[in-house]
Amino acid sequence: MRIRPLPRNIIAALWIWGTCALAGHRVVSPGSQVTLRVKIQNESTKPGLSRQRSTDESEVVVWLRPVDANATEFSASAGEQPTKRPRVIQKDKSFQPHLTVIRVGSVVEFPNHDPFFHNVFSLFNGKRFDLGLYEAGASNSVRFDHAGVSYIFCNIHPEMSAVVVTVDTPYYGVSDHSGTVTIGNVPEGKYEMHVWYERSLADALKTLTRTVNISTGSRELGTVVVAQDPGFTPTHKNKYGQDYPTPPKQGYPQP
Repeated sequence: MRIRPLPRNIIAALWIWGTCALAGHRVVSPGSQVTLRVKIQNESTKPGLSRQRSTDESEVVVWLRPVDANATEFSASAGEQPTKRPRVIQKDKSFQPHLTVIRVGSVVEFPNHDPFFHNVFSLFNGKRFDLGLYEAGASNSVRFDHAGVSYIFCNIHPEMSAVVVTVDTPYYGVSDHSGTVTIGNVPEGKYEMHVWYERSLADALKTLTRTVNISTGSRELGTVVVAQDPGFTPTHKNKYGQDYPTPPKQGYPQP
């Protein structure tokens, strides 16, 4: 009986698997994802009212930091930085998108698509920078070189705000409208799970940090309840620590 040779793609896959096994690395299939659910819980300030859950569970960031040798070794080379830089666009007096999650070392572009000036800055936690005044059509960029949360504003328009969350791991995800978080290509191992939400207090978020074990039969991390700060407000000071001046009633002067 004649034995047919294996197809080239199968031979290549076996060679890669064998090479990784000999080197002591784990092979992680593209479907090795971790999932969990988040629920954002609002506490009413009125006495006698019970807690009510928000219908929009989006923009909760969850990331997994390896804590054992196997997971740490794998994450060192996993998930290379994307070749295309993330962009936070200034358009219609707003930042789009409002939330951006990146890895340490990423460069973010801040293009101005409005027909007037903007002054993008961040002086609170995370990366501190001030891009100065730049005109319509111009673009500036910032390298986020350490982990942290950067709250970003425009020194001219108080209604503009954005957040860049920088993490030191390739394993992270953001909840969708229904509260589902999916983190792809996570190898087996022990991890420290972190949760961040803009409308929560820092102390409340710290209580959600816990150690999780990821294995073939354990890739569902259950449900995480995130308490929203009832006193949260998007208002902020300008880059000089002062209130924003009242805009002129006539609008922007024409050249």
